[in-house]
Amino acid sequence: MLYRSLLRPLLFFLPPECAHQIALSLCAHSWAEGFLRLLLPPPPSGLERTVWGLRFPSPLGLAAGFDKDGVALASWEALGFGFCEVGTVTPLPQEPNPAPRLQRLPQSEALWNRLGFPSEGAERVALRLAQRRAKKQWPSFPVGINVGKSRQTDLDRAAGDYTRAFSLLRPHGDFFVLNLSSPNTPGLRSLQQERHLRTVLEAVAGANPPPAKPILVKIAPDLEEKELGAILEVLLRGPCDGLVATNTLPSPGPRGLVGGLSGKPLAKRSTETIRFLARESAGRLPLVAAGGIFDAADAQEKLDAGAVLLEAYTGFVFRGPSFARDIGRGLLSGRS
Repeated sequence: MLYRSLLRPLLFFLPPECAHQIALSLCAHSWAEGFLRLLLPPPPSGLERTVWGLRFPSPLGLAAGFDKDGVALASWEALGFGFCEVGTVTPLPQEPNPAPRLQRLPQSEALWNRLGFPSEGAERVALRLAQRRAKKQWPSFPVGINVGKSRQTDLDRAAGDYTRAFSLLRPHGDFFVLNLSSPNTPGLRSLQQERHLRTVLEAVAGANPPPAKPILVKIAPDLEEKELGAILEVLLRGPCDGLVATNTLPSPGPRGLVGGLSGKPLAKRSTETIRFLARESAGRLPLVAAGGIFDAADAQEKLDAGAVLLEAYTGFVFRGPSFARDIGRGLLSGRS
């Protein structure tokens, strides 16, 4: 209630990128984890699950995009998330797209963005993660890393970008997500086509010797069932360990610029995609649901549709620090 009545209005008074940077900087401080654990009650137990041989304390994780460079891992665990996904990380440092890049849509409980993979680059992120682990500042939950291609890289050379970023970051992530579906990098979504998809997967697999790290693919929300079926066929035959569904929905924003819409407007389409993939894959690929999760009912709907894990970003922005704990308690109460 404090967040919704006082803190959120203050943060929403600021430009969205400024508010995000303030929140991220606070969470990145060395004292943040301890402060959050004192401020908030312990996260609920009884939601643990094992996927890819990894133990997740809760099925709900923080989606890629919030902590792009892995600066606040311990705080996400302290807030009650069961895992987090760093990134998207590109092989080389990359500046964001020109402004406008981020817009809040409070009446729709949505965010619109065209950030375009701003990243410190895989080498610097890998160094930071190595330092955190060496200093024992590493969370006890799984850390996923989302990787993407650089803006200037041609599609025919995209596999090299994914392989380079993955190779640099491989020692530090528990699982990896190949972002092939963001609407904010020109042409990126074409990588979901069979030829490109197979090439990228095989290239990354070649840089993933035993014991191999789980490799997932993140797909778009606006694909027809025929397109989803073709993607699924490639993934079931190829070196892939799971799917994240879905990315943001292509949508016009300020000045007619195309970006990606997240939050409530994405909820139905994300669930439909999960349900289709679960039915067609018959459980052969673990599914991670992302899109429109704001409360326990939303989370349960995705799990009932066939997801084994969940990710949220926009719901966290709108609901605040108690978000993950509230959903955890709601999922547990729904079982009783």
